[in-house]
Amino acid sequence: MLEHYVPILLLLGMVLGFAVVNLVISDLLGGHRKVVSKGSAYECGMAPIGTARVRLSIHFYLVAVLFILFDVEAVFLVLWAVGAKSFAAADVGLLVFTEIVIFVGLLVLALAYVWKKGGLDWDR
Repeated sequence: MLEHYVPILLLLGMVLGFAVVNLVISDLLGGHRKVVSKGSAYECGMAPIGTARVRLSIHFYLVAVLFILFDVEAVFLVLWAVGAKSFAAADVGLLVFTEIVIFVGLLVLALAYVWKKGGLDWDR
């Protein structure tokens, strides 16, 4: 049983060995001069002003999380649309369609709730 995994383990060993050898060679042959400008942040060619620890409004994070949430759910809908023919061929098309309608209904309710609570307002 384990002989089936030997090629995979061999490839894994070669990849790890290649990575380690490249890191060691880079460390040995690379330059080691400490320059202050190399350690500073690069901001599109402009000198950075202020600290990097700027506090952002919680609404930025809420909108970002909501975007990711609805984006992932849109991917689920695309996957369902791609597999719709195979669901119909397996005689579970109506069941899956009902589940997707319930899923989209919950999404609409969640979006309406967030919108009513002002979670999408930037001006707050």
